[in-house]
Amino acid sequence: MRDGEQTPGVALTKDKKLLIARALDEMGVSIIEAGSAITSKGERESIKAVANAGLKAEICSYCRIVKSDVDHALECDVDSIHLVAPVSDLHIRTKIKKDRDAVRQIAAEVTEYAKDHGLIVELSGEDASRADPEFLKAIYADGIAAGADRLCFCDTVGLLVPERTTKIFRDLTSSLKAPISIHCHNDFGFATANTVAALAAGAKQAHVTVNGLGERAGNASLEEVVTSLEWLYKYNTGIKHEMIYRTSRLVSRLTGIPVSPNKALVGGNAFTHEAGIHVHGLLADKATYEPMSPGYIGRQRQIVLGKHAGRSSITLALKEMGLVADEAQTEEIFNRVKQMGDQGKHVTDADLHTIAETVLDIYKEPLVKLEEFTIVSGNRVTPTASIKLNVKDKAIVQAGIGNGPVDAVINAIRRAVSSCAEDIILEEYHVDSITGGTDALVEVRVKLSKDGKEVTASGARTDIIMASVEAVMNGMNRLIRAE
Repeated sequence: MRDGEQTPGVALTKDKKLLIARALDEMGVSIIEAGSAITSKGERESIKAVANAGLKAEICSYCRIVKSDVDHALECDVDSIHLVAPVSDLHIRTKIKKDRDAVRQIAAEVTEYAKDHGLIVELSGEDASRADPEFLKAIYADGIAAGADRLCFCDTVGLLVPERTTKIFRDLTSSLKAPISIHCHNDFGFATANTVAALAAGAKQAHVTVNGLGERAGNASLEEVVTSLEWLYKYNTGIKHEMIYRTSRLVSRLTGIPVSPNKALVGGNAFTHEAGIHVHGLLADKATYEPMSPGYIGRQRQIVLGKHAGRSSITLALKEMGLVADEAQTEEIFNRVKQMGDQGKHVTDADLHTIAETVLDIYKEPLVKLEEFTIVSGNRVTPTASIKLNVKDKAIVQAGIGNGPVDAVINAIRRAVSSCAEDIILEEYHVDSITGGTDALVEVRVKLSKDGKEVTASGARTDIIMASVEAVMNGMNRLIRAE
């Protein structure tokens, strides 16, 4: 399994690349394409840092069939290069303005040059799905003769379908004496299907990316390919599947690219249930509406409560919170949740917990209480927040800075509660205006996580900063109390 692809609009710092590389290595990814060394000095520094981080994975740099690209890769101490040669007539004619014979000669020469300098070489055919099959085999054969360790078939603009993929890879794997990889783009939504089809037809390696990130519509998704192979094909990939969701969230936070709620496996809705008929089935057997246990990829089941919720939703949600209610109490909790849903309000975990505690006559003192906070912000000052909290009966004063006043105050809160909850992560933050005007009532909804457990919470005020503080404090108290 191999991970790596450039994504438009994302420029990761060295520290962020290291964090992602370490997570991929811990997960069991065998090859990490850490970037393209020719890009810039900063990119080379990042690749070199990953290459010298002591990881088990093979570290690779993307290279064109240009010797200077190989030289820059060598500066980065990488183990291998992904040497990409254009193989379709369209790419040969428009990108490098040469003919087929010239491409064959240059690809073989650069392969030999890289091998002479001690690099593992994966020779890749760019736009292979639009290339003449016989020319593609010829350039691969030249690469093998020049010492290429692996070959790669690139479906550069996502034109393959599974049936054609199967036919191509049966032919290539039976006629070439080197392992071949599959690299799929998702322009038509077939990237995962084509990748799995290629592996089933003899491909030895798959190029994938976390969350399917990549150029245009992205690449084959690591989480989809791995889970399909493990769960549907019963093939042991060697990937620690329980780390999939955690790594997905890490990559999303560091790249700044959110995961679509309906994204397979790692999207927010993937293991979320609201409709009463679905939750009724889950109570009888989780398999009724879940293809696998969410714990398989390191997730938790989420029960969304609102106007579509049924009594079974309340029963299951209370059970997962560790609360026990009799029939009359469950009915009262159900009616209160329905009332909130009918008013258009999102019923968060914290809301349900408050309702349940009220109905069940339970009162739990918040472990973290807000005493006061102050914000300084403006167009010529770094937004700064100071905050005073009561944390487990101990007064704590802290300060934080951020990209804006809300970011600053949340950072200050996280620093203040670090003694009991230093690894709480703000996963999602949403703001909705409930009323109109500059004095509008706003609702802030957040999703927080700690050690794999997630909670949702909300705050509603005319002051967006206070609403944000209220939401984060509610969520933090739920997470800390759950420990």
